[in-house]
Amino acid sequence: MATTDNRITKIPAVTELITTVRDSLGDALRARVIGPNGDARAQDLMDTPGPRWFDEDRPVRRVHSDASMFIGGLRSLMIQTLHPLAMAGVANHSNYKTDPWGRLQRTADFLAATTFGPADEAQKIIDRIKHVHGFVNGTASDGRTYSANDPHLLRWVHVVEVDSFLTSHQRYGKEPFDQAGRDGYVADMALIAAKLDVPNPPTTEKELSEQLLSFKDELKSTPESRDALKYLMFQPPLPIPARAAYYALVAATAATLPEWSRPFLRIPYLPLTERFALRPLGSGITKAFRWITEPTSPYRKAVDEDTMA
Repeated sequence: MATTDNRITKIPAVTELITTVRDSLGDALRARVIGPNGDARAQDLMDTPGPRWFDEDRPVRRVHSDASMFIGGLRSLMIQTLHPLAMAGVANHSNYKTDPWGRLQRTADFLAATTFGPADEAQKIIDRIKHVHGFVNGTASDGRTYSANDPHLLRWVHVVEVDSFLTSHQRYGKEPFDQAGRDGYVADMALIAAKLDVPNPPTTEKELSEQLLSFKDELKSTPESRDALKYLMFQPPLPIPARAAYYALVAATAATLPEWSRPFLRIPYLPLTERFALRPLGSGITKAFRWITEPTSPYRKAVDEDTMA
């Protein structure tokens, strides 16, 4: 009987240890993605009173608080490399190799502020981005000039991001949308796009697909895109023990890429492998990230509380 009692008393201790480890991993992962002061920043955004751009039940809040964003973000970066002028701006003005985490953290802060933050904070970060865009211009390797304020390039970046976040959410998200929800997410993102001066951003999933496909004739593989893709896929700024999970993330991301993008990205389309191996892998790794991050994520907590209310 004593042995049984000892086993029973050990169960809460084991559970507590697992919870402690899980929460520590979640804190470490968020520190990478949103910065060492990210949780404090998140709490400030959530606690500061005032009107928001999006109501609590809007689709954008569900998407941007889900672990599928890890895959959506990587997918977006991979596809965006295919526009030579957009890629030239990244190659010539971005420090994505010397400070990849800083760039990721700034992107995460932009999404958090515009999705969850007070309206004045959201507008502040929009104004900051537009100011920085004024300095991003030059000449691409093919002799054409580019500018980050070019409405056409702004549209390209926007539609790729929205398509990537939505595709990843539908494939790996905790609560995929019906048609109304998908259209709602695109419409939510159109509000942010308009603030960034994207002309006529899509407001439905159908319009999103049409605008994305309209760029196909402009896309190609370039030395800059191949260099960026090699870095994204095979040279992550991570310690060796963490790279296995990252490579699994890359494989799961590859399974979401549109078929038309594969020749440009030099990634083969293997439908059976993707359906029966890579997609289950993506579901598994997303669930793992969700298990690690959700319990201590202020954004996910807010969405879950709103759903239960």
